[in-house]
Amino acid sequence: MNPIPSSEPITNLTFDELPLGARARVSRTLTQDDIVAFALVSGDVNPAHVDPEYANATRFHGTIAHGMWAGAMISSLLGTEFPGPGTIYEGQTLRFHLPVRAGDTLTAEAVVTARDVERHRLTLDCVVTNQTGATVVSGEALVRAPLQKVSRARAALPQMHLFDPAARLARWIDGWAADLAGQPPVQCGVVHPCDATSLAGALAAARRGLIVPWLIGPEAKIRAVAEQAGLDLGDARIEAVEHSHAAAARAAELAASGQVEVLMKGSLHTDELMHAVIATPALRTKRRISHVFRFDIPTYPKPILITDAAINIAPTLEDKADIVASAIDLARVLGVERPKVAILSAVETVNPKMVSTLDAAALCKMADRGQIVGGLLDGPLAFDNAISAEAARIKGIRSEVAGDADILLVPDLESGNMLAKQLEYLAGAAGCGIVLGARVPIALTSRADGEASRLASAALAARLALAWRERRP
Repeated sequence: MNPIPSSEPITNLTFDELPLGARARVSRTLTQDDIVAFALVSGDVNPAHVDPEYANATRFHGTIAHGMWAGAMISSLLGTEFPGPGTIYEGQTLRFHLPVRAGDTLTAEAVVTARDVERHRLTLDCVVTNQTGATVVSGEALVRAPLQKVSRARAALPQMHLFDPAARLARWIDGWAADLAGQPPVQCGVVHPCDATSLAGALAAARRGLIVPWLIGPEAKIRAVAEQAGLDLGDARIEAVEHSHAAAARAAELAASGQVEVLMKGSLHTDELMHAVIATPALRTKRRISHVFRFDIPTYPKPILITDAAINIAPTLEDKADIVASAIDLARVLGVERPKVAILSAVETVNPKMVSTLDAAALCKMADRGQIVGGLLDGPLAFDNAISAEAARIKGIRSEVAGDADILLVPDLESGNMLAKQLEYLAGAAGCGIVLGARVPIALTSRADGEASRLASAALAARLALAWRERRP
């Protein structure tokens, strides 16, 4: 890929412009992403740099940067401005004095200490200091300085996004576990956990203090799965029933009686579980039951909710009003004071032949009249306008929602499901899901979801359950 030049010039200094004592410096603050990027490029995956568990047990008591990262700052200074383009780097000595960590601000300085007029060589004393002024790296560079003046547009390099879905989910879970600490434990009915993945996810959530699991299903099968997978059931409670239908019915019964505050889907079909919930009057509310995905996307600056991509096949306008209201309530529990809702369609104008655009316009008017509260709605919006402020600007769309959406309301299940799976499998998004509209939140995961997604869904449901303890829907 050829980098696109920017308007900012990069200009060198010739040999004649660099007398003895001439100096220059450059500063930069190191981030954890810088450390990871250096490991990726160099192949140096020493656990002292990238494995916090290992690094915490060393004398450094945490991860440190590669020593050559600070050395690279010297190279950058010499190659870009002192002397700059045309410089031939002939030698470099380095001595490492102190470790460098994410958050440190480093300053690299070079001073001309000797000049070889015949060969146009410069010897430079190089030092890198941290924000306290302490020397972290020192050394001496030998360069052949340019003789001709060079001025070029500075290259604008392509953006690099470092994103580890598993690590991002882990940070979510750590934060939510901290929020739940000190609260009465959330009782969770785990419905038919009869495969290794669903059982492991429930037990992992219990170990993290997210839930107290009630394992609802055939006891012999649950114990056999645990034994085969090497899972320790510990003191987990088992509600023994004969099969998945009975497990769903028992889970609904426990939720209706208040014995469990959350339901978590195991190795049964979604419609099997939801049929039991819907068939239990005590679990119904005035709202339509719907599903919300929560995604963290590498190229989007904040978490985003997508609804409904799992429950309602072809929601009516009335259904969509409930779906939006539930998503707004969830976003507010997650700390978004006034969620921005983008109502999606294929276009951004109202078209009488496209029902999704008519529904979008009606929902916005319902919000104006106070029939939908707590959020800021706009639509119809095409997907690009919803998530890209630049796309909205080009199309002349003036909106507080466009390019900054917290919630995406999709027209139907097919479009929503495809969008969610594209984000996960093509865009590297990290996500979890929950069912709303019942008296208890339901952690709903796909059979393809791993342990991390199940943990995140459990944490999301538990957090919502705590919020509902004071105000039941």
